[in-house]
Amino acid sequence: MNTDNSNIKKLYLFSFLKMSLFPMAIITLFWKDHIGLSLANIMLLQGGCSLAMVVMEYPSGYLSDRIGYRAVLNLASLLGIIGWGLYSLADSFVTVLIAEIILGISFSFISGADSALLYETLKVGEEVQYYARHEGRMNGFGQIGEACGALFAGLLYATAPQLPFLIQVFVWILALMLTRTLIEPSRVKRVVKSHFAEALQSTHYALVQNRRLRYTILLNLILGLASFYPVWLIQPYMQAGSVPLAWFGPIWAVANLSVAVSALSSYRTHLQIGDRWMVLLFILLILAGYLGLGLVGGVWEFLFYYLLTTMRGLRGPMLLNHAQREIPSANRAGILSLQSLVFRLGFICTGPLVGRLADRVGVEQTFFLLFYAFALILPPMAWLFLRQIASPQKK
Repeated sequence: MNTDNSNIKKLYLFSFLKMSLFPMAIITLFWKDHIGLSLANIMLLQGGCSLAMVVMEYPSGYLSDRIGYRAVLNLASLLGIIGWGLYSLADSFVTVLIAEIILGISFSFISGADSALLYETLKVGEEVQYYARHEGRMNGFGQIGEACGALFAGLLYATAPQLPFLIQVFVWILALMLTRTLIEPSRVKRVVKSHFAEALQSTHYALVQNRRLRYTILLNLILGLASFYPVWLIQPYMQAGSVPLAWFGPIWAVANLSVAVSALSSYRTHLQIGDRWMVLLFILLILAGYLGLGLVGGVWEFLFYYLLTTMRGLRGPMLLNHAQREIPSANRAGILSLQSLVFRLGFICTGPLVGRLADRVGVEQTFFLLFYAFALILPPMAWLFLRQIASPQKK
């Protein structure tokens, strides 16, 4: 149990460090004002980052299951150092794109490996029933880290545009020092004759054979996109609303604290109200958030963004818990990475279109149009998910 507790505490701290993203609260302004990118360029940039993650997402998870979670997290931290170091020197779209691709690969290695390591650690300690609680805490520590990083981002950016990126390099050096001390839990490893055939079999299991897992992944895709578009649009939205630059850091910090608090309360809330009411709550928060951002004017209109960040925190532990219960240990990181891959593909297909729409009609009108889109998509997807988890598993 000492080993298990040590791993869990270190994963909390790693989550804090990986999300202590000092540039995030001002990065859209950096792209627009320092590099000279349009909103369409920015969404294209994120599409490039997502493409890198798509290429590496499933292979990285598959690799985690074969060589170990600790080794992959070490590699991710090293790539984080390189990516943020390059960002501190960026002066063009191409340089930023290369840095984003490296960071995308870094996060693809993390994706699935940290949650899989947490789950397998709890499994060794026979405490897997508390996974959602620990996942919520891990998410909570991550969002607290991002809030701390964002708090003075505006002042750091005003001092020197590259300063937040230089600080970020130091953060990832600390992350590498931490991941090197993680302990790999003992687990069942499948003997594989053909890696390609094994990858295809895992994909078929997740997206075709296991219906519960399939609709969990699809619902997670829609909810994830609903919370991800505003991450890249809220800064120009606030800029258009004449929100002072000095407010950007604290506003971003509060947004991440709202994710942290809701992630920490997700386990208890889910126990109290159940799956059906949790999913309904997700839908209401998304629709109210987008409608408010699209209709309400003034300096304080950004407050509706907090409804979306609250949804983001609540949904993570719950949906990951549903997914983890359906995934075999031998392919846990791989299938968790497959879930992230589905999300990245969704963003690649839709993100640049949303950015182009924002350039043409404005960010506020874009939020209003997204309200209608999610009002059409969310109810049937929620119904499919709830029907599957309430019925006996069919293969």
